[in-house]
Amino acid sequence: MRTPARAVDGWIVGFDRALRTLCAPAISARPTPGADLSEGELSDAEKRHASALMRVNHTGEICAQALYQGQALTARSLQTRNALLFAAEQENDHLAWTAGRVEELGGRLSRLNPLFFAGSFALGVCSGLLGDRANLGFLAETERQVEGHLDTHLDRLPVGDARSRAIVAKMKEDESAHAGTARSLGARDLPPAVRQAMQRCARLMTFTTYRI
Repeated sequence: MRTPARAVDGWIVGFDRALRTLCAPAISARPTPGADLSEGELSDAEKRHASALMRVNHTGEICAQALYQGQALTARSLQTRNALLFAAEQENDHLAWTAGRVEELGGRLSRLNPLFFAGSFALGVCSGLLGDRANLGFLAETERQVEGHLDTHLDRLPVGDARSRAIVAKMKEDESAHAGTARSLGARDLPPAVRQAMQRCARLMTFTTYRI
């Protein structure tokens, strides 16, 4: 069990990570997928569409950072906490990759990122308070839904946008691995109503950040 002092330290670290996530450029520990590919011939409309999709993916990674940081703060076991922090670390690479690609396409990041960060962080904290199996269940279900979301984007991205497609494909691979880790640690299946609520929230995020 965490002592009060360690709990306070955790909140301080979490606040620092929140500021860095929202206010500082993310730095990837791994090379950007597709960086060695040539830039495809895209029309202005295709660039705007690809940029908007990658903006959605960037906001999704903002949400993931907030969710996993909140979950890690209230996780019961060190094993669960470490699994969540490892997932957050790899998601930080995704944050850097998507932000960089949006910039390359001449787009901008969503103005709604602070709002979605706050909501996801609160959800993560509540998830951890339900116990480790439920906490890991949120991780597994989040990654499962994100995999489906990324599959949709692979279908919707312009065929000629090989760089964006390479980033999304690698992100999908990482999400699958995170879900597998959560299940191996004893993730509990979430009730259908919770899964459906998560899907509705994801659709709201996708709809708004594609435009704003």
